[in-house]
Amino acid sequence: MIDYKKVDGSFSLVGKTCLVTGAANGIGKASATLYASKGANVALVDLQESVHDVAQALAKEYGVKTISIIGDITNKESIANMIDKTKAAFGGIDVLANIAGAVELEDAEKLPEEYWDKMMAVNAKGTFLMCQLVGCEMIAQGRGGKIVNIASQAGFIALDKHVAYTASKAAIIGMTKVLGFEWAEFGINVNAVSPTVVLTEMGEKAWQGEVAENMKKRIPANRFAYPDEIAAAVLFLSCNESNMITGENLVVDGGFTIK
Repeated sequence: MIDYKKVDGSFSLVGKTCLVTGAANGIGKASATLYASKGANVALVDLQESVHDVAQALAKEYGVKTISIIGDITNKESIANMIDKTKAAFGGIDVLANIAGAVELEDAEKLPEEYWDKMMAVNAKGTFLMCQLVGCEMIAQGRGGKIVNIASQAGFIALDKHVAYTASKAAIIGMTKVLGFEWAEFGINVNAVSPTVVLTEMGEKAWQGEVAENMKKRIPANRFAYPDEIAAAVLFLSCNESNMITGENLVVDGGFTIK
């Protein structure tokens, strides 16, 4: 059962431990920053060495405890290491923010097989493995938890050159629903956030020049999103304020998919 906690609007994470993948930059860094600002202990995971600097900066700025881990979400041994180090530092895991992802774009008829394999390995398999292993840890802990996956508007609408990316993000939306259904009995909320184009390194790689300007014109808000705006949705789904929400996909797209 997912317990009722009286809502006070504080979005506090004091006393909680949050594990964030893709934490060196973009949405992952922004999410880790908001977690720290709300008093959480934060374990920051990334393949990039710069994640160490991010962790140290957050600890200094917000006075919270942080650790940084170099880890690969597509590898079970690496994930087990993430979990072990987080438990050793903080005693458990209360929140998983599954932010790490990848993008490779090409017309469907030209799509290299390795692009398809990479999208499935990182976005679909990697997200599932993180959910599975951290979910098992949360179940064993017996105190519930929150899992937030990053999907995409591309997971449920068609975008040019996005066939592999769309398939991988649709998989995340689907697994989020199933995990939310299965794990509610353990007090675990599982939700997804589906952004429009976000001004991260990955977003800027996929959307440049005339293509980017034409895309902005299709968004009622008439702009792309910033990482902290997506992190705000991740924070909401990580707090007691969202305890009655599970298996859902929160779309943050400036109105792009209204019609």
